[in-house]
Amino acid sequence: MGRMFGKDGFRGLAVTELTCEIAMQIGRAAAAVMAAPKDGKTRILVGKDVRSSSDALEAAVCAGICSAGADAELLGAVPTPALAWQIKERSAQGGIMITASYVNSEFNGIKLFSHYGYRLSDDREDDIERLVREVPAEILPIPRRIYGRSQYIENAADDYIEHIKEIAPADLSGMKIAVDCANGSASLTAQRIFTELGAEAVMMGDKPDGANINICGSTHIDELMELVIKEKCCCGIAFDGSGERCLAVDENGCLVDGDVIIAACARAMKEQDKLRHNTIMVSQANNLGLIQFARNSGIGVSAAPAGERAMIRRMLECGYSLGGDPMGQVLFADDAVSSDGQLTGIRLLEVLKDFGGKMSELSAIIEKWPQVMLNVPITRRFREVWKNDRAVISVIDEFEEILGEEGRVVVREIGREPVIRIRIEGQDFSTINAMALQIADTIKERMELRD
Repeated sequence: MGRMFGKDGFRGLAVTELTCEIAMQIGRAAAAVMAAPKDGKTRILVGKDVRSSSDALEAAVCAGICSAGADAELLGAVPTPALAWQIKERSAQGGIMITASYVNSEFNGIKLFSHYGYRLSDDREDDIERLVREVPAEILPIPRRIYGRSQYIENAADDYIEHIKEIAPADLSGMKIAVDCANGSASLTAQRIFTELGAEAVMMGDKPDGANINICGSTHIDELMELVIKEKCCCGIAFDGSGERCLAVDENGCLVDGDVIIAACARAMKEQDKLRHNTIMVSQANNLGLIQFARNSGIGVSAAPAGERAMIRRMLECGYSLGGDPMGQVLFADDAVSSDGQLTGIRLLEVLKDFGGKMSELSAIIEKWPQVMLNVPITRRFREVWKNDRAVISVIDEFEEILGEEGRVVVREIGREPVIRIRIEGQDFSTINAMALQIADTIKERMELRD
């Protein structure tokens, strides 16, 4: 049985895999693990996205929290970054966000946050998982005269809007932009944020019905590309269902991904002496074009494992102010405790306005290297074993040596169902495509021999 909480929390088919019973147990266990010091009252903030299953899971989580004697403070439907910010703002002991981020509506998930507003550490998540899976008797309700209470926090989305405008008081006047909210939580806040900062916002994906989340937005950006051209906007910005990610589209309808956003913001922050330690944080997912841009610009690069939690922890340890991935999960550590798509959108638009040119010209800041990615499903018997298979390791080592500093080979196991992801970057597409196919064929051959 795999770990309950992955890098994006606990996720599954809503009410089927992530059942209300499990949600209640997680709420009860979280109240125990996040408990306030002795004689203090434990308060846990609860937020949710706009998918139809979130109400049922919210009720279950709150039942668990209150049955453990802690108070649940409900923010209602808000972007995930709003919950992360409010935890520290309200001096709560932690937070629980009910969201499956960029995944379709039939799924839902639970993300846990510490009292600082950062994602909860692996160790504390393991403590919660142990209580839920191994020793549930330790979190059974005990007879008591006073249980926890649920309290609804009014105007949580409005407070978040004012907070974003306060930390990013950009002047976006004169900019006509298209904004795709993915029919998610940003639908509640984005139009006000960008119009009140002066932009003319053409909205789409801003009418959530509980079932249409993420049918557009950063994971399905084609409609935004068409809208930008149709409405003659200077650019478009797209969020995911939880408001954590941001991607953009230039005036010609071409994608502007997280690598470009990081590069543009890094250069501007360096010029303003705001790029701490003159370094950006990246992961293996970032394109080598971003790394080359940083080298050419005199900017340092530091690597972190994939995932927001690992990246923000590393950024805090090293004192860096900017990092992120190509999927639009960008971290501005001086301003926010989590990735925030709407903050990222403001920062990018601010850079574009100061640049004075077109988004397509700003995007030319980096030259993307060709990249090939293949997924190879494997049998459970081959899980982790492939890492020690001589034939597999030999072909990977050979290609790494051939590419040297002119490319990169990343082969890793991902997901709950065994899948090996092969990703190769290099200057010549034909070469790296042949390499990826050969690695995939070698893995398949070695599996057949073991079956």
